[in-house]
Amino acid sequence: MPRDPIVARSLPALREALNVFRAANDSVALVPTMGALHEGHLGLVREARRRCKRVAVSVFVNPTQFAPHEDFDSYPRTWDTDLAKLATENVDLVWNPGVKTMYPDGFASRIVTEGPATVDLEDRFRPHFFGGVATVVGKLFIQCRPDVAVFGEKDYQQLRVVTQMARDLDLGVEVAGLATVRESDGLAMSSRNVYLSPQERAIAPLLHRTMQETAEALRAGGDMATTLAAGAGRISAAGFALDYFEARHAETLQPIASLKDGPVRLLVAAKIGTTRLIDNIGV
Repeated sequence: MPRDPIVARSLPALREALNVFRAANDSVALVPTMGALHEGHLGLVREARRRCKRVAVSVFVNPTQFAPHEDFDSYPRTWDTDLAKLATENVDLVWNPGVKTMYPDGFASRIVTEGPATVDLEDRFRPHFFGGVATVVGKLFIQCRPDVAVFGEKDYQQLRVVTQMARDLDLGVEVAGLATVRESDGLAMSSRNVYLSPQERAIAPLLHRTMQETAEALRAGGDMATTLAAGAGRISAAGFALDYFEARHAETLQPIASLKDGPVRLLVAAKIGTTRLIDNIGV
């Protein structure tokens, strides 16, 4: 039977709810989100439930990870629908702070990220992004004090950055990655998929197919540079504006020359129409 979660919008309310869980010695898993929840997010919630007694979900559209030209104001906000979905999943607590709660007047501290945040992938095109992500996720970890935090692998560089940050800063949180949840045609689920026109939506799964074909060719012994160039060509020919299509070390995200340098992750970012899509798979 679905039950409504506790909704906390202030730090005292959040702490009061968490103190009840801790007093009962219940483990807590956190799923950080920006709302506009889809089946991929709900998969994270179910993984959180598998790992811990209590599940907390944060819903906060973080302005510090958006550049001025990006879609902060138009980012989909579907609070009522989100809350109903979380109730169906029997989430225990929803942390829904306002911008002023997360970034009060005079806020002047930031987490500066290096390592996997500075490898010339997303950071090349969104240099502001990982500083904003690390700062807000660091705050969420401190506020919620979870035992486990669950992130999707679709935002793979983000997963590596958050994992590194939690380890480097001794935050006491186990960061768990969950395999990307996909539509039946292979397209990675994303809140931004709603921006795709019907024609763009029909083309979009080519990203995943091309990664699969490229991974298969690499496993068969194909030359790294030649095989990646062929995949990039197929993506561009389909009408995408390609930002990158690369093979990287799956943990450090550093460039590699062959599968022997692995484990290997293929990562892609490309724009179709006005919508920028990212995806990745292991080789």
